[in-house]
Amino acid sequence: MKNRGKLITFSFLMLVIAACNNAGNDKLLLGKWNGAEWLIDGKPSNYDVKNTFFNFDSTGHYTFDYSGNNEKGTYKLENEMLFTTPDNEKEIMVKITKQTKDSLVFEMNRSGQPEQLTLIRK
Repeated sequence: MKNRGKLITFSFLMLVIAACNNAGNDKLLLGKWNGAEWLIDGKPSNYDVKNTFFNFDSTGHYTFDYSGNNEKGTYKLENEMLFTTPDNEKEIMVKITKQTKDSLVFEMNRSGQPEQLTLIRK
C-alpha cells in the first residue's frame, strides 16, 4: 500500500514535469516564422522556401502560407512532435529537431522521402 502511494506521487510528478516541458516548447513556437532552407534527402530543394511562412498563436491555431497557397487550422505539441490539423483535413505530424527562440527545424517524410525545413523567426 505504501509503495502504491509512492508510485502515484511519482507518476503525478512526472506528468507535471512533462507538462512544464511542453509549455516551454509552446512558448518558443509562438509567433511568425519565415522559411530559410528546405532540403530533400540533404540537398537543396526546388521549393520556394523564401515564400514559406508559418504563424502559431497562443490559442492553438496556426496559419501556413506557401507561395500564395494558404492553410489554417489547429496545432498541438507533444514532446518534439508538432501535430497540425488543417481545417476539414487530417492531422499531420512533423518532428521538431531544433527549436530556439530564433530558429525552428522540422524533419518531415513525404512518401518515404526525408525533408528538412528550417525556419527563422520574423
